[in-house]
Amino acid sequence: MRSIYCVLLLIMLAGCNNNEVGDVSLGVFTTKDIKLDAFNDPVVTGITCHVSSIEANLNFSDPSDSSIACRQTGLITADMIAKIDKSKNGEVLFTKSKSIFFKTMKIRRILDVEHQTLMYVSYSTKETSGSFKHSLSTVPLWGTEAFNAAKVQN
Repeated sequence: MRSIYCVLLLIMLAGCNNNEVGDVSLGVFTTKDIKLDAFNDPVVTGITCHVSSIEANLNFSDPSDSSIACRQTGLITADMIAKIDKSKNGEVLFTKSKSIFFKTMKIRRILDVEHQTLMYVSYSTKETSGSFKHSLSTVPLWGTEAFNAAKVQN
């Protein structure tokens, strides 16, 4: 009996998240909720992203669907752009476990140098129903100190 309590406690603790800014219940007769997380880009600190995803409490795996919206919430400088990964793959900024079976949701930042835009992609690392679930948000550098900085550095 004690091991059952330990397992339930671990499942509940796995759902704890200090980035969570909202929680929407999907109804009385379901254990699924929409969780809303916020995070600041660790390098381009003037950008905040909000991500929504479904958590299915007491299930071994959460649905793969997610949505992301990123906005400029502070300064974006040329120094910040100089520090980011400018490869076509970009870099992973945020990871959240969605299953005890190695499924994760990741957020990756990619710089579109030609259009002077930062792209943030939220995606699941496990195929679901024949496709990988993903969502995209973009933040243009237009009007910031960083505008054209990426073109000069390339």
